Amino acid sequence: MIRIALADDHQLVRAGFRALLDSEPDMQVVAEASGGEQLLRELRRTPVDMALLDIRMPDGDGLWTTEQIAADPHLDGVRVIIVTTFELDEYVARAIRAGASGFLLKDTEPVELIRAVRVVADGDALLSPRVTRRLLERAAIGLRDAEAPRELAALTERETEVLRLVGKGLTNDEIAAELFLSPLTAKTHVSRVMQKLHARDRVRLVVIAYESGLVVPGWQ
Repeated sequence: MIRIALADDHQLVRAGFRALLDSEPDMQVVAEASGGEQLLRELRRTPVDMALLDIRMPDGDGLWTTEQIAADPHLDGVRVIIVTTFELDEYVARAIRAGASGFLLKDTEPVELIRAVRVVADGDALLSPRVTRRLLERAAIGLRDAEAPRELAALTERETEVLRLVGKGLTNDEIAAELFLSPLTAKTHVSRVMQKLHARDRVRLVVIAYESGLVVPGWQ
């Protein structure tokens, strides 16, 4: 059962999402909030697998709330999907940097929302590394001024190269071809890099690759 929390300052929106999600046999809405602070309180007392957040909310917007979730070790297992009416690249890029695993518009078809919840619950990300790279390059969010994770020093030379290729948007098969590895070996390297860098998904690896300077905007 995928346990879900909803955060939106419009009760009607929350009610619609709850009705849709609760109708699925493997999903259950276990918490609701009208703002970020309230959601954090709910998450700290109710076991949740995933949170669907609006961006613009009182008492802590969705981006700030996502950052708080990602920074709290007690909420390490909570995945975040941003659901909003805004489609600006800057919002998407900020959501990715904040720690979100996905980004959806509120006019998304119900079947797509259900699919998105399952994809993120399985540990994947809604945005591909290639899309993430495009967004990070187009959005002025000061990546090169950010401090690279200390864990980067723990990567082997091969793992560092794998991280760079993930940052460039390559799939596991493409990484395998680039480094003359089997697809399974490439997948194993990516998994180890994610573990060492405490990355929630491949999208986060792309961000780290930019933050560390392994990938620079404009590189091909």
